[in-house]
Amino acid sequence: MVDIFSIIEKYYEPGSQSHFYMVEHGKAVANKALEIAARLSHKNPDCRFIEEAALLHDIGIFLTNFPKIACFGAHPYISHGYLGRELLEKEGLPAHALVCERHVGVGLTIDDINRNLFPLPLRDMSPQSLEEKIVCFADKFYSKDKSTLTIARPIPKVREMVVRYGENKLQQFDEWMILFKEY
Repeated sequence: MVDIFSIIEKYYEPGSQSHFYMVEHGKAVANKALEIAARLSHKNPDCRFIEEAALLHDIGIFLTNFPKIACFGAHPYISHGYLGRELLEKEGLPAHALVCERHVGVGLTIDDINRNLFPLPLRDMSPQSLEEKIVCFADKFYSKDKSTLTIARPIPKVREMVVRYGENKLQQFDEWMILFKEY
């Protein structure tokens, strides 16, 4: 079993504002992801992995410039996924690392990266495994706004947010709604 909180504390000072956001957001996403996994028991999702990956999915945010949550890194926020992947690969957690990279939006394709000129490595960053999809989906329900940090957004608000990135992204989200029995 992975000691998630020891890994988090390597990069986030306990008691700091960034640690608070990292942990509380991760817990909210993990709880939602585990609820989804429970509905999919017939597909045998790896619940331990889902919980660990959900808690770690945003490990790279401290490397980004997101002052609202006390992150003052050099990279744009969209980079936190691949930066998290690099961190967790160094920690010897390659599967968890992929969740970090693949949870941004509902996943990013090479075309998305090219079309939007995102400052990201040019590779497919779309969730592949059931567990990756569950964590990615669960993450869409939680913001890093202090007043709503642990309160799930209603589905219409999530859909509004997702459609801003294209109808194809909303279609992906809606397919997951059906797959994950999120009504």
